[in-house]
Amino acid sequence: MLRRLLIAFGIAEIAKPQPVIDACERIALENAEDAQIRPWALWGARLEGALFVWLLARRKSEWTPTCVLLAAAGVVLVFVPQPIINQSQRLVYANHDELQSKPWVKPAARLLGVVYLVVVALSKTGTEPDDSADAAGDGAA
Repeated sequence: MLRRLLIAFGIAEIAKPQPVIDACERIALENAEDAQIRPWALWGARLEGALFVWLLARRKSEWTPTCVLLAAAGVVLVFVPQPIINQSQRLVYANHDELQSKPWVKPAARLLGVVYLVVVALSKTGTEPDDSADAAGDGAA
């Protein structure tokens, strides 16, 4: 179920990244209405969605550079989120110096790190617990 939910999120992020970016801005920024998004930010969001879909849909367990990169980003976001918050704001916003972060931006970034780690973990297992139960049930029938 979680795998399917994350794949659906990835597909939505590929198809319509602006609502995802808007939601992140509302969560993270005090002055989200002043944010001047750079043109490539939409492509970055699409790339994130594509990575989720690719890793989760392929159901292979070998480590790839993509898995390693996403896992490393997840660990950094969980334990020291501020450098990634700062760098992502510099990359995404033309006026990053003018933006004011909300107090819960660090916990939100940590949560995103956990999501990245869950995506990697699910891509390593190839199945979810409910998928393996379905497979066992199909074999017995």
